[in-house]
Amino acid sequence: MNEMTARGVAGVAVDLEPYWMPFSHNRYFKRHPERRLIARAEGAYYWTVEGERLFDCLSGLWCVGHGHAHPRIGAAIERQFRTVDYSPAFQMGYPETFRLAARIAALAPPGLDHVFFVNSGSEAVDTALKIALAYHRMKGEASRIRLIGRERGYHGVGFGGISVGGMVANRKLYPAAQLAGVDHLPHTHNPAQMAFSRGMPKWGAHLADELARLVALHDASTIAAVIVEPMQGSAGVIVPPVGYLERLRELCTRHGILLVFDEVITGFGRMGAAFGAERFGVVPDMITFAKTVNNGAIPLGGVIVRKDIYQAFMTGPAHAVEFFHGYTYSGHPMAVAAAHATLDLVEEEGTFARVRELEPVLEDAIHSLKGEPGVLDIRNCGLAAAVDLEPIAGEPGLRALKVFEHALRRGQLVRFTGDTIAVGPPFVSTPHELAKMADDLRAAIRAAR
Repeated sequence: MNEMTARGVAGVAVDLEPYWMPFSHNRYFKRHPERRLIARAEGAYYWTVEGERLFDCLSGLWCVGHGHAHPRIGAAIERQFRTVDYSPAFQMGYPETFRLAARIAALAPPGLDHVFFVNSGSEAVDTALKIALAYHRMKGEASRIRLIGRERGYHGVGFGGISVGGMVANRKLYPAAQLAGVDHLPHTHNPAQMAFSRGMPKWGAHLADELARLVALHDASTIAAVIVEPMQGSAGVIVPPVGYLERLRELCTRHGILLVFDEVITGFGRMGAAFGAERFGVVPDMITFAKTVNNGAIPLGGVIVRKDIYQAFMTGPAHAVEFFHGYTYSGHPMAVAAAHATLDLVEEEGTFARVRELEPVLEDAIHSLKGEPGVLDIRNCGLAAAVDLEPIAGEPGLRALKVFEHALRRGQLVRFTGDTIAVGPPFVSTPHELAKMADDLRAAIRAAR
């Protein structure tokens, strides 16, 4: 065992070196693992191997809205394991997977009524892009090969997702592997016009008109789809301006372009509704989902599509495969069981109403940080919020890292990206916990100066 070791669960030494951690500063972490190794989780909290309790300010990674180790979800997974642990999804079916598709379709906006299951948000995005390209080809519009994303957008880490995504760090190492013909809308974050907005900014709807410019540049006959997050989570809770999404919908409809909402973060409650599409009153042609669909218990994601998109593929002999795409674990019975239990909780516990009640509590708590040293902007929508911090000269990202570490010492596990702190607390949070989260974050910001 090398020098990079740490005490694990029950005091057992853990060799940290072999694990190549995702989206992490591996060298820094392995030198400073204190308070960062999780021993257990329950409700809205984690406990570290040192025995310290951490409030889960981001619901895992935007996924554990109903709290950790929920007994209803655990019991459903256990029952499923004893019944059917795995069944093939190709040429065979498991009844509960069909039933889950129907439940999800019933929650989706009117007209979106077919569900294709995958295992993650990244796979959901790549699946939606393939559906969009294939759909136009099936309709006799094979010239529609372009895909439009948005700057600062995050659509997972598949080659399709990083192509339409607009986060430079995720793209810059792979220029030759990205999809051809992709273009990007500008992002909608303008602190000069929107700083410290509560909810949807009033300025910025006109930014959607950039799609009209791209249509004029490329011609509508070459564009297959536009994909955007209704609320951009990974970029730091960038909230759509009033009227922006409606304008995108109008332009896509006018020019025969499919509109895809990436709702991997916003789906199943984070916006106080089943989907951001409902919250913002705009119906896309496809929705991608993952994360909260089964409380992050077992990987599951999917794409919800309009009936006519599905029907466009239902051609040729009935015995032939219509869409050559899928995964070994598509609609996995264990993940499906966790999703059914999660949707039961949504129905029985009034999850969406609960989130709507907590939204103003979080809004007031997070905006109380205005005026703290180095706080440049604060944004919120649904049960999500972000704080932009003034970078340390010549060392971008270090300010947020310092705040993150000081927050850990105060029992708060926040999320940081660049010099932005993001929070998306569990739906089961109490007003007291949200107020304490903000107070501890305030102390962390002051300590990091």
